[in-house]
Amino acid sequence: MSTRTAFHTLTVRDVEPLTEDAAAVTFDLPADLRAAFDFAAGQSLTLRRVVDGVEHRRTYSICAPVGSPPRIGVREVPDGLFSSWLVHEVRPGDRVEVQAPSGSFRADPAVGGRHLCIAAGSGITPVLSIASTLLGNPDARVTLLYGNRTTGSVMFAEELADLKDAHHDRLDLVHVLSREPRDVDLFSGRLDGDRLRDLLTLVVPVRDMDHVWLCGPLGMLSEARTVLAELGVPAERVHVELFWVDEPPPGLRHADRAVEGATSQVTVVLDGRSTTSAVPRDERLLDAAQRVRADLPFACKGGVCGTCRAKVCEGEVDMVRNYALEPQEVAAGFVLTCQSYPVTDHVVVDYDA
Repeated sequence: MSTRTAFHTLTVRDVEPLTEDAAAVTFDLPADLRAAFDFAAGQSLTLRRVVDGVEHRRTYSICAPVGSPPRIGVREVPDGLFSSWLVHEVRPGDRVEVQAPSGSFRADPAVGGRHLCIAAGSGITPVLSIASTLLGNPDARVTLLYGNRTTGSVMFAEELADLKDAHHDRLDLVHVLSREPRDVDLFSGRLDGDRLRDLLTLVVPVRDMDHVWLCGPLGMLSEARTVLAELGVPAERVHVELFWVDEPPPGLRHADRAVEGATSQVTVVLDGRSTTSAVPRDERLLDAAQRVRADLPFACKGGVCGTCRAKVCEGEVDMVRNYALEPQEVAAGFVLTCQSYPVTDHVVVDYDA
């Protein structure tokens, strides 16, 4: 098993209810795994669970500041096999299979500067890690805009208040509620494009920001990016994390992939070892390659988490869905193998790149 993709059995230290449908789960780390589980602010953990003989994986963002024990924030999804279990059933002392931290959504506290964080709902999870880590640098300032339905649905409400108290001169915290009136009309309603445009024009000096961190549903992220571009924020300063998309929008479905029966010789490289196999051109690279390389990294298989990122070194593939890679990564040849189909006779994808 690859060191990158191995799962480790960790003991649950604490399960803290956050709202009626959300909890924070903290894991203990034995001394021999502390180095492997060092994480950057914004990264995530992939958990594995076998139910009725079927393996399931889910990725959850770390909400703890860098240097703390790994702690994830979980909001229950209706009928969620994983989230309901974590929120309502898991208890301290339980053992859970966990992969080492991963993800390119990460902040470096050493750089200091001014940071704008925009989150909605459970999108606060990695943003809390980023904000609390950045504020550990006395040269950093953070503005956090956090959208929710009501005060009762706000995850980490007390921790955010404590963070504000501890860094009152360097943290500006704004709660925006869509189903509960606030004293200031600007802070009442959905955190959509129009409201963001007003907030970033009237309240937040957005042009002075060195970095912007976005995490939430696809609609909010898309509108926020549009507004930020309108207000002159360079795209390279904007960092985005998306949790999940149930269905691809129109135009992202794969059509006319290949003549039926056609195959490609696909070589995958991971941990310095190459494996080649024939892959049907109507099958996704990850699904096909897993038959000969069970150690390939993956989590959501929905084009969101970026765990299966690899670089196409030879040949051509067709990536039909991408919510995880930045434009510069795609330009450099990186793809999500869970969303890519082989096009040419020979393809080489490198997970080590």
